[in-house]
Amino acid sequence: MALALTDAPTLGRFLEAYELFHDAILCALVAGAVLGFLSVYVVLRRMVFVSAAVTQSAGLGVALAFFAEIHLGMHVHPVVGAALLSLLATLLLMMDPARLRLSRESLLGLAYALAGGAAVLVGDRISQEAHDIENILFGTGVVVDRVDLVMVACVAVVTLLVHLWWFRALTFSSFDRTGAAVQGLPVRMLDAVLMISIGITVGVSAKALGALPVFAFSTLSAVAALVLDLRLPWTFAVATLAGALAGVGGYFFAYFFEFPVGGSQTVFAGALVLLALGVRALTGLRGAPR
Repeated sequence: MALALTDAPTLGRFLEAYELFHDAILCALVAGAVLGFLSVYVVLRRMVFVSAAVTQSAGLGVALAFFAEIHLGMHVHPVVGAALLSLLATLLLMMDPARLRLSRESLLGLAYALAGGAAVLVGDRISQEAHDIENILFGTGVVVDRVDLVMVACVAVVTLLVHLWWFRALTFSSFDRTGAAVQGLPVRMLDAVLMISIGITVGVSAKALGALPVFAFSTLSAVAALVLDLRLPWTFAVATLAGALAGVGGYFFAYFFEFPVGGSQTVFAGALVLLALGVRALTGLRGAPR
């Protein structure tokens, strides 16, 4: 972990320097929670690679923002770049791939590889910002800008309010599209709300924390919850908690054991899945999620 501390990290030193870490911990808590909530849709609707492609697009958006600032003299805030490219990727992935004579997997592979490769190429032309690009792609940053924290918090509040308000309609249309259409629900509009909320949340969070941990929060949180075979509302609640725990727990793990933050948060999210599997094995849970 790239801290300017020469001695071994201790709880006392952490508390002394808490102001330095406050925003990063709070951001990890909020982003982990909202991405954990959304991860249930991502996993149950088999959109794991959608999340991967959108996080790569967010990294490209940040790289393009730096490129525009350095080479074109245009000021574009990296958060805006991440959100715009994530939203663009989301809208692309919402298209019917059959119209382009492509399969869904082909379209996802195209979006993921193109965005990831382009981020590397653009990053090669902004070497003075290479460290920032690395932070964004792998989440190696120790601190979080206050602007990033505010953006993540605002997006998280709006996203959760909309999803809780329309919870029944969104879950019904997501997991039983035919039944929802028969009941007269606007399935396409609800799909758009879900995809756009995932795209913007992933984009803003990836700028603040890095693409790697954001991908982990938006997938592994739901995996840990689904293993426990809970009812759907409790699955959302546990996934939200798992995402928050992975964000904060991974940060503490990185601090005390001096590891990169993004990798620690990702591994912590994976460890929660293993813990859930252990709980399932001990309690003898069986059956599919209800």
